[in-house]
Amino acid sequence: MAEITASLVKELRERTGAGMMECKKALTENNGDIEAAADWLRKTGLAKADKKADRIAAEGRIAMAQADGKAVLAEINSETDFVAKDANFLAFTDAVAQAALNAKDVDALKTATIASGETVDAARTALIAKVGENVQVRRMARMESANTIGAYVHGGRIGVLVEVKGGDADLARGLAMHIAAMNPPHISPAHVPAEFVAREKEIALAQVKDSGKPAEILEKMISGKVAKTISEITLTGQPYVLNTDQTVEAALKAAGNAEVLSFVRLAVGEGIEKKEDDFAAEVMKQAGLA
Repeated sequence: MAEITASLVKELRERTGAGMMECKKALTENNGDIEAAADWLRKTGLAKADKKADRIAAEGRIAMAQADGKAVLAEINSETDFVAKDANFLAFTDAVAQAALNAKDVDALKTATIASGETVDAARTALIAKVGENVQVRRMARMESANTIGAYVHGGRIGVLVEVKGGDADLARGLAMHIAAMNPPHISPAHVPAEFVAREKEIALAQVKDSGKPAEILEKMISGKVAKTISEITLTGQPYVLNTDQTVEAALKAAGNAEVLSFVRLAVGEGIEKKEDDFAAEVMKQAGLA
């Protein structure tokens, strides 16, 4: 067997990013052949990835890329916040976002090629071998428009794309920041479902019907309550976070009657059922008491 030197282990580490002990084992298993050892690490990495595939990955990062009238958000998940801050993970998510600019959906994204020449899924498998956690490319949101697209990511946890007709790039980014902070379900009253409005009217009526006030006053009270609720759940009705003295609607009018055509907001881990650890039960199990 060829001698497994420290310099050989170092070279394999630099080439693959695997841990020192894994590199040493790979070289030992392959008689010091660095090429065979690199292939061995990739194969064992795939096996490890398969084993980790069922583990819940609800942490991670929203990555964003924007160019030539296109903007995209990609959610890439890890198991822990610690790995979500790892340099290897961050580099991978940036590469995925760039690839997503030209992918029609997340399935196409997984087979897209990144700058390293690997597919996204192959790079994901290699990353799992490095960080020791399940990593998943979960979803993406993409906009392409001749209108202005505002894109904003807050702390890697919340990402927003917003398409604005009129206004400028500063307005679009400000609106994206507002949506990140306030999470409005709808753009304007016209986008609120009729059944929601009807239900709110029923609730408002139940609240005021025994007040003893005349019918015309009751109608105004009901209308006021419903209007207040709708303003709270619509982007245009909310106080603008960059200037709370005016609503978003007023900010749009001040920008030459600009109009929000659409928006999308992604938050890391939303909709994923996270595992709740029962530490007492785990201790009892380890102690043979359960």
